[in-house]
Amino acid sequence: MSRPFRFGVNLLTPAPAGEWRAKCRRAEELGYDVILVPDHLGMVAPFPALVAAAGATQRPRLGTFVLNTGFWNPALLAREVATTDALTAGRLELGLGTGYVEAEHVAAGLPFGSPGERVDRLRRTVGELDRLLGPAGPEPRPAQPRVPLLIGANGDRMLRLTAEHADIAAFTGARPGRTPGALEPLTAEELDERVARYRHLAADRATDAELNLLIQLVAVTDDPEPVLEPLLKRQSLTLAQALSLPIVLVGPLEDVVAKVRAQRERFGFSYLTVLEPAMEAFAPVMQRLREESA
Repeated sequence: MSRPFRFGVNLLTPAPAGEWRAKCRRAEELGYDVILVPDHLGMVAPFPALVAAAGATQRPRLGTFVLNTGFWNPALLAREVATTDALTAGRLELGLGTGYVEAEHVAAGLPFGSPGERVDRLRRTVGELDRLLGPAGPEPRPAQPRVPLLIGANGDRMLRLTAEHADIAAFTGARPGRTPGALEPLTAEELDERVARYRHLAADRATDAELNLLIQLVAVTDDPEPVLEPLLKRQSLTLAQALSLPIVLVGPLEDVVAKVRAQRERFGFSYLTVLEPAMEAFAPVMQRLREESA
């Protein structure tokens, strides 16, 4: 049986206190299950932004999507996680990743490292967080017995780490592009292979993880080509190829809703995250899917 859908929105744009609270309340009004924040220079500082979101809302879970572990000392991160979970009454979900923008590390005066070194750093961080946030860990203590862990993954070593430790396995649906910091979308067939690889690595888990997909582009429209034109040019795709990409939800409402359902059946993605610019556009899709499930 398929998992019920969950929907998250990743809030990217910093705002003064009143605007930030209003934005979070609007996400709750629209029906989002999770309010998320990224971890990039030039965007919001994750933990204070989530505490402010908790003060403005009642229902949504609150998460990092995802923390760049290269920015964080594990002991200090554990303190932030425990304090934030306590201050949000146990609503925190912790998302971790390796980081992929070298320029941010340069700007912060922090080492970037090779892909292998970044995965090693993430593995060490996960291990330290398990110890520090576990039952015998130091003060402060989180409100939840276990803060749910999401890991964003694509490569084999990351998928293995995700299979071993994550409560939520998050797929980007993209790979690093030729331009530093850029991403290139995976085709449905390429994503099939990545999900199959994860499932093989996770075959011995006692409890299945929730599978998440980050959606990059959302538009409910009867004329998708103008919306997709920049993507078509940038990736040298046909319209049909762009519409088939798992991270693209563009078209008439019924088509988008059908694609979301189909991708849950094909890949297992029951938890979808959209970016802040798509927060309003995705709301009718959520509403229709929930009406069908009622």
